[in-house]
Amino acid sequence: MGRVTAPSPVTPAPPADLPGTLGELRAAGHAYRTVKQELRDNLLARMRSGADRFPGIVGYDDTVLPEVERALLAGHDMVLLGERGQGKTRLIRSLVGLLDEWTPVIAGSVLNEHPLHPLTPGSRALVAEAGDALPVAWLHRSMRYGEKLATPDTSVGDLIGDVDPIRIAQGRTLGDPETIHFGLVPRTNRGIFAVNELPDLAERIQVALLNVLEERDIQVRGYQLRLPLDLFLVASANPEDYTNRGRIITPLKDRFGAEVRTHYPVDLDLELALIRQEADLVAEVPEHVLEVLARFARAVRESPSVDPRSGVSARFAIAAAETVAAAALRRAGLLAAADTPEGVRPEAPVARVGDAVPVTSTLRGKVEFESGEEGREVEILGHLLRTATAETFRDRLAGLDLSGFTALVEGDAVIETGELVGSAELLRQVGTVPGLAKALDRLGLGDAPSPEQAAAGVEFVLEGLHLTRRLGKDVTDSGRTRYGGRA
Repeated sequence: MGRVTAPSPVTPAPPADLPGTLGELRAAGHAYRTVKQELRDNLLARMRSGADRFPGIVGYDDTVLPEVERALLAGHDMVLLGERGQGKTRLIRSLVGLLDEWTPVIAGSVLNEHPLHPLTPGSRALVAEAGDALPVAWLHRSMRYGEKLATPDTSVGDLIGDVDPIRIAQGRTLGDPETIHFGLVPRTNRGIFAVNELPDLAERIQVALLNVLEERDIQVRGYQLRLPLDLFLVASANPEDYTNRGRIITPLKDRFGAEVRTHYPVDLDLELALIRQEADLVAEVPEHVLEVLARFARAVRESPSVDPRSGVSARFAIAAAETVAAAALRRAGLLAAADTPEGVRPEAPVARVGDAVPVTSTLRGKVEFESGEEGREVEILGHLLRTATAETFRDRLAGLDLSGFTALVEGDAVIETGELVGSAELLRQVGTVPGLAKALDRLGLGDAPSPEQAAAGVEFVLEGLHLTRRLGKDVTDSGRTRYGGRA
């Protein structure tokens, strides 16, 4: 699972020692292999060497990936079923890494035809005429991937091809195969082609893929073309799409050799690993804050107020971590604009648990709520965030004596924190607290935390004591938070 990133558009130059003609290719002992044979052989090679077969894919090692590997070894086209944000497209794109790094093609071939296996009449004639002198080009694996997001306006011409009126106007006859402009699927010949959100493709357009999957040929406006395409076809779909926006027609489902179900991270550690891997953090976010966000995402997914059919994307937790980091960076920037006493270093951007509060409003659009919860979205998310914070507090600090913190606010004393309260100001209010060092150690902040890290730990302890009903809490009109007295 993970954030979707397309293969790099920057193609490296092929090594200079690769064969440049068909004769040199034969002399080098090159053997033609289909795409599915490439995938099978390279997957087996990685298995035997112990190398990572699917880099960047988190949480699927014992569930989804074994099924994907069986499909690849069997040579089966496959469809991935799962709710949004489960990394289906990321997994599909990672398959490109199992192709050979370089593969030979007939120079100038639109369909990436192999010199030892030409498809079109023109290429066959060219091979027969040039013989061993046929020029050979080399195609990098990053260029052997095609993808189409299924939309209602997708046409057969987009996927398969259509007659090119310009070529007819140039004097070619309508029956000449050279008048065909090939679509995305044949242009990905000898590669991997993906159809995202397949059920959104109109049923009459899905029919056009039947021959591609079974007979491996294409038909364009009555042309009798027998082009034995060599490609691996994979699709993604949301299970609800079978009965909601659209469906995959039965004959097309039957032609996919494997149907693989994806899922969200099964435990908290995998959710955390995913956030760490994918989030682009502009400030330091301590481990206990990341854990709060991971528990928050899981609580939202399991909430009866949230529509389970749409799911809660892994991007929710990732965006939450990035938003919290941005809040810390904003605090550091605004505090730097204020007068800093001489000899005091500027505030470093370190996130605190209080920085997660704005997430409930900025990310509510990522969650589909049940129809009866209209108007209560922020309230529901706020409750789930507090629950996640309390669970993290109990898990991290259970059994620790925190009476030193409650003693700080005896009588009318209060500790004030908030979005724009600097670490120095917060720590000055707290002073020396018995048990603080042990609490910071439990939170993973180490023996010598920076003032900003220590402030993040202190704020978390205060919030946890409030949520477990050991401290009172009040938010002022200016947005500052005051902890004091009993809850």
